[in-house]
Amino acid sequence: MARDRKRKWALISGAVLLVLLGHLTSALEVPLDLPQPPTITEQSPKDYIIDPRENIVIHCEAKGKPHPSFSWTRNGTHFDVEKDSKVLMKPSSGTLVIDISGDKAEAYEGVYQCTARNVHGTALSNNIVIRQPRSPLWSKERNEAIVVQVGGSLVLQCRPPAGLPPPNIFWMDNHFRRLSQDARVSQAINGDLYFSNILPEDTRSDYICYARFPHTRTIQQKQPINVKVIDDGPTGERRPTFMTPTGPSSTKMVLRGETLELECIAEGLPTPEMSWGKDNGDLPSDRMSLHNFQKTLHIVEVTEADAGDYRCSAQNSLGNAHHIIKVVVKASPFWISTPTDLILAPKETGILTCRAGGDPKPQLSWSVNGVPIANSPKDLRRKVEDDTVILSDVQTGSSAVYQCNVSNQFGYLLANILVNVLAEPPRVLTPPNNLYQVITNSRALLDCASFGSPIPTITWFKDSQTSILNDIHENGTLEIHGAQPLNSGKYTCIASNNLGTKENHVYLEVKEPTRILRQPEYKVVERNRVAVFECKVKHDPTLVPTMIWLKDNAELPADERFVLDVDTLTIRDVIEEDEGTYTCIRNTSLDQDSASAMLTVIEQPDPPSDLELTEQRDRSVQLTWTPGDEHNSPTQKFLIQYEDLLHEPGVWTNLSEVDGGRTTAQLDLSPYAWYSFRVLAQNAVGYSLPSQPSRQYRTNPAAPEVNPSDVQGVGTEHDNLVISWKKLQGLQANGPGLMYKVQWRQQGVDQEWASETVHNVSQFVVSGTPTFVPYEVRVQAVNDNGDAPEPAVVLGHSGEDLPLTAPESVQVQAQNGTLAEVHWKPVTPISVRGRLQGYKVYYWRERSLHGEQEGVGKQQQVLTFSGNRSEGHLPGLQPYSVYGLSIRVLNGKGEGPASTNQTFETPEGVPGPPSYLKITNPNVDSLTLEWGPPQDNNGRLTGYTLKYQPVNNTNELGPVEELVFLANETSTTLSNLKYSTRYKFFFTAKTIKGSGPSISEETVIMDEALIQQPSLGGGKDLTEPPHPTSPITQPSLSPIHKVPPKGPTFSSVNTTVTEDGAGVSWEYSGAEKNVFVEYIVENSKEEWRKEFVNGSQSYLIKGLKPGTSYRVRVVARDQSGASIHSTEEHRITVPAIASRQVDIATQGWFIGLMCAIALLILVLLIVCFIKRNKGGKYPVKEKEDAHQDPEIQPMKEDDGTFGEYSDTEDHKPLKGSRTPSNGTVRRDESDDSLVDYGEGGDGQFNEDGSFIGQYSGRKEKDTHEGNESSEAPSPVNASNSFV
Repeated sequence: MARDRKRKWALISGAVLLVLLGHLTSALEVPLDLPQPPTITEQSPKDYIIDPRENIVIHCEAKGKPHPSFSWTRNGTHFDVEKDSKVLMKPSSGTLVIDISGDKAEAYEGVYQCTARNVHGTALSNNIVIRQPRSPLWSKERNEAIVVQVGGSLVLQCRPPAGLPPPNIFWMDNHFRRLSQDARVSQAINGDLYFSNILPEDTRSDYICYARFPHTRTIQQKQPINVKVIDDGPTGERRPTFMTPTGPSSTKMVLRGETLELECIAEGLPTPEMSWGKDNGDLPSDRMSLHNFQKTLHIVEVTEADAGDYRCSAQNSLGNAHHIIKVVVKASPFWISTPTDLILAPKETGILTCRAGGDPKPQLSWSVNGVPIANSPKDLRRKVEDDTVILSDVQTGSSAVYQCNVSNQFGYLLANILVNVLAEPPRVLTPPNNLYQVITNSRALLDCASFGSPIPTITWFKDSQTSILNDIHENGTLEIHGAQPLNSGKYTCIASNNLGTKENHVYLEVKEPTRILRQPEYKVVERNRVAVFECKVKHDPTLVPTMIWLKDNAELPADERFVLDVDTLTIRDVIEEDEGTYTCIRNTSLDQDSASAMLTVIEQPDPPSDLELTEQRDRSVQLTWTPGDEHNSPTQKFLIQYEDLLHEPGVWTNLSEVDGGRTTAQLDLSPYAWYSFRVLAQNAVGYSLPSQPSRQYRTNPAAPEVNPSDVQGVGTEHDNLVISWKKLQGLQANGPGLMYKVQWRQQGVDQEWASETVHNVSQFVVSGTPTFVPYEVRVQAVNDNGDAPEPAVVLGHSGEDLPLTAPESVQVQAQNGTLAEVHWKPVTPISVRGRLQGYKVYYWRERSLHGEQEGVGKQQQVLTFSGNRSEGHLPGLQPYSVYGLSIRVLNGKGEGPASTNQTFETPEGVPGPPSYLKITNPNVDSLTLEWGPPQDNNGRLTGYTLKYQPVNNTNELGPVEELVFLANETSTTLSNLKYSTRYKFFFTAKTIKGSGPSISEETVIMDEALIQQPSLGGGKDLTEPPHPTSPITQPSLSPIHKVPPKGPTFSSVNTTVTEDGAGVSWEYSGAEKNVFVEYIVENSKEEWRKEFVNGSQSYLIKGLKPGTSYRVRVVARDQSGASIHSTEEHRITVPAIASRQVDIATQGWFIGLMCAIALLILVLLIVCFIKRNKGGKYPVKEKEDAHQDPEIQPMKEDDGTFGEYSDTEDHKPLKGSRTPSNGTVRRDESDDSLVDYGEGGDGQFNEDGSFIGQYSGRKEKDTHEGNESSEAPSPVNASNSFV
């Protein structure tokens, strides 16, 4: 349990231990519970500029065992803290707090040094220089106005007072607005304002230099400088010269590690451009930057390699100038190798090193416990050699702090080096049972921080392995390169020296990396649409991931349009501001993966602007425009529209389209128009809004250039010609006074053109023309400025008249019983008196060849044969009939006279289906079929054919039997049929031409008594459902199938009432398949309840309420639910029944009570019950035993042998009774009904187990029966329930 708790703690704490890449080595520290000299842990910076409004706080903190004491020196002498009431040293600390409120801070300026000491040594802090900030006032001066020539150069000097630290300089005007700067006007590093050349707008009287002192938080201003720019004549352009630095070269010194600032400012006209370079080398691009309009070069973290000659160049159109800046790099002292503390065991030897660099080379001095070694007691075991101190054969108690001081003219370094002599067994500092988690293929670093003296040796083992792991760092850390899942497990590190051994256990788990499987994709989305970025990620299942979405590397906007899901980012109603780079970052506690995608929002472009009309001519003009914003979707084309204010004001019409890269268009114009133009831009999203209209441009009138189109010449009467055309549109008129010159002449007749000029119409009627003769017509446009070109000639015809003659030589020949071919002689063209369209054949059926008159009042049929035809076919005729026929010729005006009526006969054909097929007198092995002749014999009937075959339960058809009957036969009896077998019958009539279509029937061979008796079983229809594979299956209640139906669609509707519901049967000969039994409580306002009967012709309505009257009907409906056929409504009454109490729990209690009572009381109760049942007749079981009828003997269900009655299964039919497939129950010949015993039809067992119900095979009780009526049914009602 303790180990489990430790491991649980390790899992929690280890989850936050991240492996740091730089954690390879660390200084060996002495635990604070062991004796050790002082170590300075915190101190103030060497140069400390105080804030005069706050207390002076000089930090000095140290650690050691025992805890060190502190003292201070000031300016090299002891600083007695206790004697100055303004100075406080914090408890257990060396930090000084000096209260300077009410006193001048100058009193405490100086050089401070802190000393921390205990019995094992003394440590020193750096020399801390305390200085007060200064912001001296600007010296009084009187500035004269500066007058300068336009084009000349100018320097406005700032010369701020020297402050501590130096102030920040900026130039402003009287309204505290910064003066704008650029390549021409800029501020130098020293604060002066340089003008490379002067412009007239440089005249002003408020050039003010401001100095801001940050430590004192004060701002001082110089007296305003007044600059007047004069123009005494043009100043010529000049090549660049340098204003600062001056001369061809200069020198700049910089310290190693600081920032190098080089500045070059040149004057010239035009304004020079600046550039930088380094002779014999390149500028360090990763550390270099240009500022102040490329006039200043910055190089950060300067190294010795940055020394050299830097060249600044100024260039304009007249030449260039160069200046060389020689950069010298010096260095204050810096550590070549940082001194480290020594922890030695007695008798060991140690070496202290203090290696530093600098330019010039620094001086080095050694001290021990704050005292120069030269002034300390001589120690033969200590040897000093320049930057090295060798300590030999150290002894317990020789711990100390050595100081190494290196300095040159630019600064100093002071290092406290702790030497601690200890004898300690190993201890492991890393907490036990640490859990390290890393990602597969990454580096795993397992810590084993330890301490001991002598320094312990670290060894590592994995799990129970005995092999030593060798990749161990100096600080004891075990490194595993490219960790794999097999590297997971328990690791043990052992620290040992000559004083003992200590071990520690840690655990490593190698996890699967987090990877983005489906990165977000670049999206181009229309404005106001939806953008969805998907980012599916796979990660280690034991790590808890978090998903972060960024936009342009920042948090998503706080907008409800941004919807985050598990793997998606959805942006609804995208706007232009949503554009950017979206990044999904999947983080775990160990790693992360990220992917980015761009979102570009597009929308229709902005409308073009600045429409101008140039190159204006009579018939053309050039339009130019400025495109609007494309909104990230390039413009594909520009659409140019015009408005004609003269002819169609307010209507804009498309004129031209140009490529999206163009902004001009040459437009062809029409005469006599007042144009205004506008332009729309189109990109991938759609069209922009229209531009603002251009100014109006008017063209001069001219003669029409086009004539009317769609010219036609068509007569509407037999003596006229109507010439019509399509009028010219507004711009086609080309001028005022537009009219149409209409011309016509008869073709082939030598005559001049007749002409008429009309205005503002589109047709002209020529009267008095011959009937249907060809005319040449033409229409020409004219206006006040002239005529259009010669128009084209169009051929037309005058009006038609009815044909004069009828077709002759009509002959008809019947091809078969339903098709005839007719021939005729075409009429002459002149008699058509119009354009011949064809011939119309009228034909009708006069009578049947059987002799009865059927053609009287029959509707004619018409067939039209287009074109100049002389023959045709008449389909769809009735066989064995006499037909009449006539023909008329047809033109555009109408029909001509009819030809002489012709008659023809059609030969015999196959008959129609028999009118009905009826199944009667069904028995156990026979039945009778009755049929009627076809409605349409189509010839002389020669006989009938009957085919029938059995159908088994697997829908397989048995062998076919075929019988042939004479034409005068109407019935037949089939015998030797199999009992309880379904048969399918097909019946056809035939003539000498063959058999016609068949009708079919299905039935199940069953005893007629069983078929006619209503079912008393529970929960099923009165008949079995139809066979599943036959769409025309009929039930076994002897239906009649009629094709086509004669008389009413519904017939033979019967209703019966049983205990289980109301039975309804009917006969239906309609075509609709959706048949419903519908019922409603009498005098109720409820809706009719519907029961779909699925093609059956009988149904049992269950769930009716006893003692209630209902109205019942059978309805056939179409697919929409509308009623097509319906029976009359029938009224049925469900009789009230006695309440039944069948409760198993009650029976068990009652039977248990019977067992407890004496046998005599039980016999008396039985005798009383028998007397009540009609004079004491014996029970059912005894009576049946006496009859010994094998038909009603109970049989065992498993092997068919006789058994005993069951007095518990009152819901099952009696064993040995037969139930046909339609659910009805046959009554035995003995007619041994319980009515003989004086009881009604309440079929149940009494509580003593005797059967008192009706003798039936009922399978379940009516669920609606219960305690609704306490009145027992009368004997009449009880007996009627069997019917």
